[in-house]
Amino acid sequence: MLTSMTDEAADVRIEPGTKADVPVILSLIRQLAEYEKLAHEVTASEQVIRDSLFGPKPAAEVLLAHAGSVPIGFAVFFQNFSTFLGKPGIYLEDLFVLPDWRRKGVGKRLLSSVAALAVARGCGRFEWAVLDWNEPALRFYKSLGTRVMDDWRICRLTGDALQRVASQDHVDT
Repeated sequence: MLTSMTDEAADVRIEPGTKADVPVILSLIRQLAEYEKLAHEVTASEQVIRDSLFGPKPAAEVLLAHAGSVPIGFAVFFQNFSTFLGKPGIYLEDLFVLPDWRRKGVGKRLLSSVAALAVARGCGRFEWAVLDWNEPALRFYKSLGTRVMDDWRICRLTGDALQRVASQDHVDT
């Protein structure tokens, strides 16, 4: 075992998650939800995560941060598209670092790793949302030069509302 946070931070590595990491990924998702006071909204199971991230048509990708063999954070992201730029983008769904590892550069390394993938893939944007009460995250993102877009709001349909809208007249797909 490493003896100090400084020694441990030097040993942090970022790598793509695999099917074998599904229990770890789900655990980190649950810890993130607890931090965001949204644990009651987590319905994902290991099978759902396995199918969604590592099935025949993955909906998203995941990077894991490890200190030695211990998982300490993750980033989940997926490709989107900017009609204005005419280019793909990357949307960061979640970024989470365990509390003992915050303010040690792990979050920055995860974010930088996703940004590097965006650049390598020719993306025109790298975007994400942050809860308005999460001041530590807002400060962190702003310190990197991130523009917080106050004039945009996230809209979401889920559950019954999603079903109701989906059942209305629509173009066949």
